[in-house]
Amino acid sequence: MKFENTGLEKLKADLGNLDEVMLKHGLVREGQWDYDRVTFDKKFEMRDETYYLRVRGYAVEGNVDSGRALIQLMPPLLGKHYYPHGVEYGEGEHFPAALVTQCKNLLDKLKEEIEEFAE
Repeated sequence: MKFENTGLEKLKADLGNLDEVMLKHGLVREGQWDYDRVTFDKKFEMRDETYYLRVRGYAVEGNVDSGRALIQLMPPLLGKHYYPHGVEYGEGEHFPAALVTQCKNLLDKLKEEIEEFAE
């Protein structure tokens, strides 16, 4: 599920600041990056099912490996994990309404905090 019009997709921000804000809200980058892209994930476990909120971005200046990059954020995704195949983000997936609401509230908080240092 793609979250449209969150406002995050309009923001560019420093990677170091993004790392701090995302981690504060339980979204981790870990090894989900390459030189040009980053992915922050938050895991949700509900009713014996696992879901992930994913906030993605790409470097418009610098590179992620150096730790110094200006990141353009992209529309966030919500996916359902299927063992052993991975996470599906398709429109055909069903997501609990309470989870969608929780994710939207979190995305609103992220936008508000990132706007404070975004370019």
